[in-house]
Amino acid sequence: MAAKDLYEKDFYKILGVSKGATSKEIKKRYRELAHKLHPDKNTGNKKLEEEFKAVSEAYEILSDDKSRAEYDEARSLYERGGFRQPQGGGQSANRDYADFFGGGGDSQDIFANLFGGGRRAPRRGQDLQTESTITFRESIFGTNLDLRLSSEAGTPTNITVRVPAGVKNGGKIRIRGKGAPGEAGPGDLFIHLNVKPHPVFTHKGENLLMSLPVTFVEATLGADIKVPTLSGEEVTVRLAPGTSNGRVLRIKGHGVKGASGVGDLLVSVEVQVPQRVTPKAQQALEEFATETADEDVRADFKARAKS
Repeated sequence: MAAKDLYEKDFYKILGVSKGATSKEIKKRYRELAHKLHPDKNTGNKKLEEEFKAVSEAYEILSDDKSRAEYDEARSLYERGGFRQPQGGGQSANRDYADFFGGGGDSQDIFANLFGGGRRAPRRGQDLQTESTITFRESIFGTNLDLRLSSEAGTPTNITVRVPAGVKNGGKIRIRGKGAPGEAGPGDLFIHLNVKPHPVFTHKGENLLMSLPVTFVEATLGADIKVPTLSGEEVTVRLAPGTSNGRVLRIKGHGVKGASGVGDLLVSVEVQVPQRVTPKAQQALEEFATETADEDVRADFKARAKS
């Protein structure tokens, strides 16, 4: 946009404020107009869309003290005839304005130089950021977030955002067009997600992980054990006799749904040692110790330690 086109516009009139309006009054008036004219509320109305752009342009100049002062000075010169071109080599107000700014050349160049070489291209509005906390279960299966956003006009806006399945703690969702307004359209909204840890489940890639407490007897003799899953149902896993602590059992199809399919639930066996035993149980254990006295469970361990 040429400087001449810029200063021909009466930005005070466009905003509907007086030339002596304070910065607070200008901001308040802009918010009122932005709320009324915003494209999100007037989809398809080209006339109001153009008005919104004009109001945004006016506010950009008048909201900055330096830009406003330069605009006021140049606008004053323009209103006194600053953009008339010389006729037939005669003197005009242009020469006076050029001398005032310290040089020759036509007035359009002079006014352009007030802003360092001309008008910049319209910019999109600023991107905004917020954060939200979801449960571990919601991060695995997905959920809807109901957000309340403030606006330039001061009126809150309620939006619903879909969180896809499988998001991780610290993940980010981008919502286009829900940022701050701008001459070239609004910016985007970025939502940073915090996932609450689960007391039982964790996940790695598309697999869910959990530790399964089992008794010494179950690990020794073997057992069928019901295991909870994140979906709420229970599945039965078979513990083979002599299952060692830390052994991992795989339950197919009970993991995280991803691009390549559904992962598995990996169950790590955690043998629990009783803290207290009854006299009868102690006697049984002592008998067990006697019966297995010839078995050295650390024989291979000692041999590896010497290697």
